[in-house]
Amino acid sequence: MSAVPYSLERWMAPFAALFTRPTWRHALVLVAGALLTPGRRTVTAALSVMGRREDGGFAKFHRVLNRNRWSSRTVAQRLLTLLVTSFVPQGPVVIGIDETIERRWGPKIKARGIYRDPVRSSHGHFVKASGLRWMVVMLLVPIPWAGRVWALPFLSALAPSERFARETGRRHKKLTDWARQLLLQVRRRVPDRPVIAVADSSYAAIELLRDLRAHLTVITRLRLDARLFEPAPPRPPGTMGRPRVSGARLPSLTQRLNDPATAWQRVRVTGWYGGEERQLDIASGTAQWYHPGKQVAIRWVLVRDPHGAFEPQGLLCTDLQADPLMVLCWFIRRWAVEVTFAEVRRHLGVETQRQWSDPAIARTTPALLGLFSLVTLWANEISAEMAIRPRAAGWYAKAEPTFNDALAAVRFQLWSETTFSLSTLGGESAKLLGAGLNRLIQAVCFPA
Repeated sequence: MSAVPYSLERWMAPFAALFTRPTWRHALVLVAGALLTPGRRTVTAALSVMGRREDGGFAKFHRVLNRNRWSSRTVAQRLLTLLVTSFVPQGPVVIGIDETIERRWGPKIKARGIYRDPVRSSHGHFVKASGLRWMVVMLLVPIPWAGRVWALPFLSALAPSERFARETGRRHKKLTDWARQLLLQVRRRVPDRPVIAVADSSYAAIELLRDLRAHLTVITRLRLDARLFEPAPPRPPGTMGRPRVSGARLPSLTQRLNDPATAWQRVRVTGWYGGEERQLDIASGTAQWYHPGKQVAIRWVLVRDPHGAFEPQGLLCTDLQADPLMVLCWFIRRWAVEVTFAEVRRHLGVETQRQWSDPAIARTTPALLGLFSLVTLWANEISAEMAIRPRAAGWYAKAEPTFNDALAAVRFQLWSETTFSLSTLGGESAKLLGAGLNRLIQAVCFPA
């Protein structure tokens, strides 16, 4: 039976007070196993790579996920504090919010639904997927040693379908309701810093923007045909009837695109989708986005490529004083969200876990998503002492480290301590060294 590497205990120390002592010892084994196993992220795979296949008390490790008392939300709050302290010590905190489908099957998974698959679908092709829908909030921050923005998950919530709510007698919450709740939780956790939330067009809802604008700034897409108006004029004294809710109609973004009088500003944007630098034209202004019965004040930003490489896009920001160029720069950080969703599937085994009880499902996927951020934190600490070099090859030129390289650096640290560090007792060193090498060989020979 092997011990947890010292580095992992030190890295995980900020979370120790959130668990009971027995649960904490078992949780450390699961975290170490999830990091070191190269295949599925099941409890049994984690125990196997940690050398505990002969442990008869394996049920206690399952209980960490499906029964033991600890709060995922409290863990998420602690993780956010660590991320902000390490990567955003000052200035605005930029976060992204989006949903993803965890493709899962099985009659015992009660919250499973049928959703549009955002990865396999396109504008002209609709693909459905069976699984769990998760809404994830991530910190969008430049990683110094990686040379680009990464999206670091810290808070996740299961957002079931309307059919699940109807069958279980619960109140259905729309995606905008979940987004409102999660973003306000972040605001309460970061009370003294500007918070900027970046989202796609699914969250461009007037009610959501109106409810959040007093607490944080939201940046999302804006339809080119959105109805824009001037603010309502002051009401003259003695005027009869109901007060006006909006002023004169303003040109839509489509009309501004076709208007030769539109004032364009030529800007250079680094970190465009794919990491390249691009020259763009932007125009901006303020308006009331109005729909009968609801409205919100916004700053709109119209973006076009002078060479016509992509279709013009409209953005909105709930901060009327925001700089249009910064609005665009903050919005393009959202691309890192999709990269993270792909990375956690490829390297951390999301969708390979096999829990079916409701508490275990509600904890396992958020834990694997949070592990992405923890690996980034730990790799950042390692990079202060040793450069994290990208694993390149003659057939694959790679200039900057990716998450795969960060995970490899963390694994190297843990395997080095487990396998190659010598015990202070000379008689024990050979035995420990042989057991560690055996675990490493077993992990290579049985990756699944």
